[in-house]
Amino acid sequence: MRPSILVAAAVLVAVPVHAEVVATAANGFVVRQPADVTASPDAVWAELIKPDEWWSDKHTFSGDAANLSIEPQAGGCFCEMLPASASPRAAPRGSLEHMRVIYAEQPRVLRMSGALGPLQSEAIQGTLTIAIKTVDGGSRIMWEYVVGGYMRQKPEEMAPMVDAVLGEQLSSLAKKLGPKEPPPAPAQPAAQPERSIEGR
Repeated sequence: MRPSILVAAAVLVAVPVHAEVVATAANGFVVRQPADVTASPDAVWAELIKPDEWWSDKHTFSGDAANLSIEPQAGGCFCEMLPASASPRAAPRGSLEHMRVIYAEQPRVLRMSGALGPLQSEAIQGTLTIAIKTVDGGSRIMWEYVVGGYMRQKPEEMAPMVDAVLGEQLSSLAKKLGPKEPPPAPAQPAAQPERSIEGR
């Protein structure tokens, strides 16, 4: 996730309806994102740990989400390989760790620690908790990213950009899993014809 891409995404990406910057302070921020899907918690978990299938290519360092992977166990890596060339037989030129798994309880919670995208170059720590629970007709996925420490950009400016990018990833995951349709709006009563002062 290159910094310029992250900034552009904040303007161009439509985030989930309930996305929210929960808090900002001089030393950090909290963003929260929910999504309701028709899939079961087990199906959500199975898809969640395959970021190569739903993470956006434009928010990778290699330009291809196929290079992403998550090891869903304590100490496991949310990592990205950096291919040396387009040849599948070429040795990678490097790799990077986006986050480290610190809590994994299938299919209920995946918690990872790390600074995503341009935050990686700052003296900060971030914790992303992904909670999954059963709701009527499927599952609710809740992402909460808590970031704290020293950063050169103001937290109140960085928070909405991070919120937008995470919202894009969650929306993509939800689309793969079958997003739940919002309940229909209540019917509005039919408008009554206006009556004149004389009652006619």
